[in-house]
Amino acid sequence: MKIIECVPNFSEGKNDEIFEEIKHALDGIKNCKLLSLEPDGDYNRVVVTLAGNEKGILNGALAISIAAARNIDMRNHKGEHPRLGAIDVVPFVPVKNISMEECVKISEAYAESIAEKLNVPVYLYEASARKKSRKNLSDIRKGEYEALEEKLRHDDWQPDYGTNIFNPKLGAIVTGARFFLIAYNVNIISADVKYAKEIGEVLRESGHAKRDEFGKVIKINGEITKVPGRLKSLKAMGVSLEKFHITQVSMNLTNYNITPLHIAFEEVKKEATKLGLEINGSEIVGLVPLEALLQTGKFYSEGKNLDEKSLVDLAIDKLGLSSINYFNKNEKIIDYMI
Repeated sequence: MKIIECVPNFSEGKNDEIFEEIKHALDGIKNCKLLSLEPDGDYNRVVVTLAGNEKGILNGALAISIAAARNIDMRNHKGEHPRLGAIDVVPFVPVKNISMEECVKISEAYAESIAEKLNVPVYLYEASARKKSRKNLSDIRKGEYEALEEKLRHDDWQPDYGTNIFNPKLGAIVTGARFFLIAYNVNIISADVKYAKEIGEVLRESGHAKRDEFGKVIKINGEITKVPGRLKSLKAMGVSLEKFHITQVSMNLTNYNITPLHIAFEEVKKEATKLGLEINGSEIVGLVPLEALLQTGKFYSEGKNLDEKSLVDLAIDKLGLSSINYFNKNEKIIDYMI
């Protein structure tokens, strides 16, 4: 059986009634399983994880997107996490017996159908991108929902599917096929988000703007000069978690074989120490591949020959994955869920 993961991110993190409607939208859909639904009130965002075969995952993604569209209005939305629309991003990920190219086709089928059903602009990103400028999600999201209406007036930002007519309720959707992404946040014991932002800028692959001695951004021929970040295949930003009185370096590990969890964790820890700060564990949003935790367990095992369970438990402990919410490995590791 071919297995595809789909991880829709919706711009609602507080309303339990909406979450229940999203769940019920999957009733009766064959070959599609809900693996997790994880809301975050500070981000005002919910991450849903589905798994299924080609037909099941497409039908499931469409069903929950339509349910979300009925209940979310971007004109009322505020949250810490960047977003372009109510159905912010819908990635399709090859997990077993399926190629990236096949997942690209699924994302295109989703884009064509949802654009027609909801009258909403849809952009393709990552492996599905048809323009280099749209490969990176953060580039598409620039200006976020608030800048979308003006953006749609420009030829460079005509959608891949749907029209350029602004939908004030729903905004726009980004979809595509990509490698397994791990959404990973490290907790900083400080309520001042500037430190988390600074750490994110130093570590993320895209780096940050170079500044002169007076703090002014340096430009050459009108282009901002960038200082490259330290870690490849890593996106990062600083966010505030007011309910816990902490901040986070919020990261996306776009290829955990290039920058593993433990490297991201240790580098954040190193930068925090330079700033005179401490960290208090971390969290994984959504699901994580078993392989990624085994890599981390081996890193911390100091050469000991440990079995799978021991390696996983060691990784959970060393990363402090239960520091905010309990990390249930049977519900968080995708290999154990499918």
